[in-house]
Amino acid sequence: MKSLKLVAGCCLATLFSSSLMAAEDASCQTVRLGAVGWTDVVATTAVATELLQSLGYKTTETQASQQIIFSGIQKKQIDAFLGYWKPLMDDNIQPFLDKNAVKVKEQPSLADGISSLAVPSYTAEAGLKTYADIAKFKDQLDGKIYGIDPGTGANTTIQKMIDSNQFGLGGFELIESSEAAMLAAVGRAVRNNKPVVFFGWKPHPMNIKMDLTYLTGSEDVFGADEGLATVWTVTAPDYAQRCPNVDRLLTNLKFTAAQESQLMEPIMARESPDKVAREWLKANPQVVETFLEGVTTLDGQPALAAVTTKLQ
Repeated sequence: MKSLKLVAGCCLATLFSSSLMAAEDASCQTVRLGAVGWTDVVATTAVATELLQSLGYKTTETQASQQIIFSGIQKKQIDAFLGYWKPLMDDNIQPFLDKNAVKVKEQPSLADGISSLAVPSYTAEAGLKTYADIAKFKDQLDGKIYGIDPGTGANTTIQKMIDSNQFGLGGFELIESSEAAMLAAVGRAVRNNKPVVFFGWKPHPMNIKMDLTYLTGSEDVFGADEGLATVWTVTAPDYAQRCPNVDRLLTNLKFTAAQESQLMEPIMARESPDKVAREWLKANPQVVETFLEGVTTLDGQPALAAVTTKLQ
């Protein structure tokens, strides 16, 4: 009786494996990920890469601006992007959504983010607590607001406020730079106890390393509820049909701001994202189980066993 059950079980496993392989296009064996240079996206992309490789898939990664990544998905050069910040990137993704060139997952991968202008808390204590207060501190701020990478939705929003003189910001200058350069400038201001206004967000270790205050009275320029932000995964429109197993994994990848901040801190200390992702997955086996629910290896075997063995 046991042998019959064993044979039946083997047959079912073989059938399941065969149906999965038949359902997935050969192109699914290599998963082409796009990533912007934001540390949270670097971190989650590293987690996805580690899991995919543990499941037997090959991966490639294209680091580029969000516009180039969306275009890459449209041109079938990139399969997925784990870093669509909403509403920050809405203007940049909308033309691609209008053409049905990309698909956004039904649920966010991060639901408790925030993106808005921020100040060190000592600046807030000095009276700069709202967007309307910024203009009052123009001289102390040297007329500067620090943004991030050129072409990002965040910088576009800041520049619109300046161009339209919203909140009296007409005479201000937007300083565009990389995330690292912006934070270095903010760090210098903090060391000198100088007022500074910059684009801040959660998840990010900046919220752990510095005592920050997010400005209120934004009139929802960075989105409703004073910049409440969510992050979504974007794929090719037909990816779920072509590559259902990979797509299921991408759907399962959901993080909290606290989890992502944990991942980001060592990466910002210049540790390898791959190593950080691997160590974090090893330290969070219950999270791994939720990530792998309904997922198999490339050849249809149990995913959890394969990943657990690979992480040892």
